[in-house]
Amino acid sequence: MNRSNGGGSRIGAGTDTGAGAGAGTAAGGGANLLAPRSHNTALVLDLLRTAGAEGISRLELAERTGLTPQAVSKITARLRGEGLATEAGRRASTGGKPRTVLRLVPGAGHALGVHLDRDELRAVLVDLDGTVVAERRAPLDLGTGAETVLEEVARAAEELAADGLGAGAGPLAAEGAGPCTAGGGRAEAADTPGTPGGGGLGTFGTPGGGGSGTPGTPGGSGSGTPGPERLEPPVPGERVPEGLGTSLAEDARPPGGALAAAPTLLGLGVALPGPLDHVRGVLHRVTGFPEWDGYPLRDALERRLGVPVVVDKDTNAAALGLAVGGAGGGAGEDGAGDGSFAYLHLGTGLGAGLVFGGAVHRGARTGAGEFGHQVVQLDGPPCTCGARGCVEALCLAAVARGDLAEAARVLGTGAANLAGLLDIDLVLLGGRTVAAAPEAFVQGVAAVLDARARREGGHDGAVPVRLAPGGTRGVAEGAAQLLLAPLFGRGEGG
Repeated sequence: MNRSNGGGSRIGAGTDTGAGAGAGTAAGGGANLLAPRSHNTALVLDLLRTAGAEGISRLELAERTGLTPQAVSKITARLRGEGLATEAGRRASTGGKPRTVLRLVPGAGHALGVHLDRDELRAVLVDLDGTVVAERRAPLDLGTGAETVLEEVARAAEELAADGLGAGAGPLAAEGAGPCTAGGGRAEAADTPGTPGGGGLGTFGTPGGGGSGTPGTPGGSGSGTPGPERLEPPVPGERVPEGLGTSLAEDARPPGGALAAAPTLLGLGVALPGPLDHVRGVLHRVTGFPEWDGYPLRDALERRLGVPVVVDKDTNAAALGLAVGGAGGGAGEDGAGDGSFAYLHLGTGLGAGLVFGGAVHRGARTGAGEFGHQVVQLDGPPCTCGARGCVEALCLAAVARGDLAEAARVLGTGAANLAGLLDIDLVLLGGRTVAAAPEAFVQGVAAVLDARARREGGHDGAVPVRLAPGGTRGVAEGAAQLLLAPLFGRGEGG
C-alpha cells in the first residue's frame, strides 16, 4: 500500500452516506454526502472517547456531529462490528423507549510512545482512551550511536507489547536483558546526564555507522541493497482512514518486524529533542548531538519493528497530548479544544510546544517552538546550539548552581516574550526540572508575567501559568498520541 495524497496509509477507505441528495456539511462538521468515511467516523469516535464509560446515544451523536441519524447508525454499526464500540446500557429519554448508549472499547487498539531524552528513555503503552497500560524507564545516552539507541527503543517496545498486550515477544524481550523492568515497575534511571559516548559517523550521517551501509541502515557494513518497499505511517496533520481495531493495526504496518505479533498495536510514536523533520522522520542537528544530523529515525525503526512510526519533537508531542486531553481549555460541545497555549518543557534542555486553536503548530520545517534558543543576553554564556546568551543556557546554568529563583525568572522572561508575541491564553510548565520544584517555577514564571501585565495595563490580567498534567511521562504519553490523535480527527496542525 502507498501513501494517499502524501498522507496516511489507506485502510478500509470508503464513504459514509447519509440522507438524500442536497445534504451538505452540517454545522457540527459532519458531511453526509460522499464524504470520506474517515472524517465522519473520526467525529463519532472522538465523541465516544470523550463520553467515557457513561457513553453517548446515537441521537446525541447525530445532534453533536450534524450527521443524519441514518449516517450515525451506519457508522456505529460498523464500529461495533469492528469491536471499537459497544453498548453501555440504556438511558431514560424524554419520550418513548429508553435510548441505548454506546461507548468506546479502549482495549481495541493500542499505541506505544517513547520519549528519547538526552540521558534516559521513557516508554508507555496506552489504549485508545490514552490510559497507560504499561510503562518503562531506563538510562540512555543519546550520544552512543544509532545502533545502541535503536536497540534500546526496540527492547522497550517489545517488552511493553509482551507485557501489556500478551503479544509474542521478539528476541530482545525473550532474552530478558537490559535495564528495563517488567510490569508497571521502572528500572532505576540515571539522575545525571549520561557520559557522551563514541560512535563515529557512517555513510549518510548515520551515527555509529561502520562502513558504507545502505542509506538509513544503522551501523551498516558493506554496500547493501535497499530493503523491501515500506508502508509509510500516518503523519501528524494528515487524515487517517477508519477501519481501526485489528484491521488497522495489521494492515498499516510494514512486512515483518519484531512487533508483528501484536494485533491491536497501531504503531510507535517517538519524541526527542529537535531540530528535526517530523514529516520525513529525519533528525537534524539535535542540540548537543550534531552527529544525528540527517539520520532517518522513522525508517530505521519501521524496518526494525514492523509497525508504523511517527517522529516529532518532544515538546510538540507533549503539547499534542495536552491538547487532546483538554488541558488547554476552550473545549466546545464536540469535545474539541480551541484554546491556544504554550507548553514550556524544562529538563535536560528547554523548548516549547505551541497550540493554536486546539492544534499543534509545527511550522513549515518543524522549526516552531525552538523557545530555548532565543537570545536574551547579548554576549552571554555560550549555548550548546553555538549561540551565546540563550534562555536555555542561562536557565540551565542557574539550575546547576541551585538558584531556582533565577532559573524561574529567566524562564519567565522567555515566557513573557512568547506571550507578548503570540497573545496566547495559557502557559503550561513541564519537564523533569520543573517536576522537581513545581511551585518555584510556576510562581516564579507567573510573577514575571504578572509584572508585564501591570506594565501594559491590560484589563484581562496576566496570562495564567499552570503545571502541566502528566508529570514526567507527559512527553511519552504525547508520543503515543502521535498515532492515536489522528484516528479521532485530532492530529491536524501545521
